Amino acid sequence: MKLNNNYRSNKLKKLIIALFSILTINAWAQKETLEILTSAACYEGPCCKDRIEEEMQFTRGVTAVDLDIESQVLTVTFKTKKTDADKLRKVISLLGYNADDVKANKKAHDNLPSCCQHLEFKEED
Repeated sequence: MKLNNNYRSNKLKKLIIALFSILTINAWAQKETLEILTSAACYEGPCCKDRIEEEMQFTRGVTAVDLDIESQVLTVTFKTKKTDADKLRKVISLLGYNADDVKANKKAHDNLPSCCQHLEFKEED
């Protein structure tokens, strides 16, 4: 009888540990999908799309990325423990493109191929 109770107790402990592990792993890997309106509008080829998607793939926490050139919407899936929406918008800005309300970095924009340079910047006094 005592052996049977120890067996049940060990089995219950293993079950609790397994459930806790699954819940912990699931909470740790929380993902979010975000849509960002960009200023990417290259009509001479996929250069804007390729540039943004490639850079975003190497951005910490990003797990999936897709830029729809027609709508200029970038869809990004990312791990919330690794990055956030503001950091992603900043990366896009540093590439030379607007990202929602974050304006493009002028120097980066000026270094884009001519087919991708269509933003106008106000001159600083």
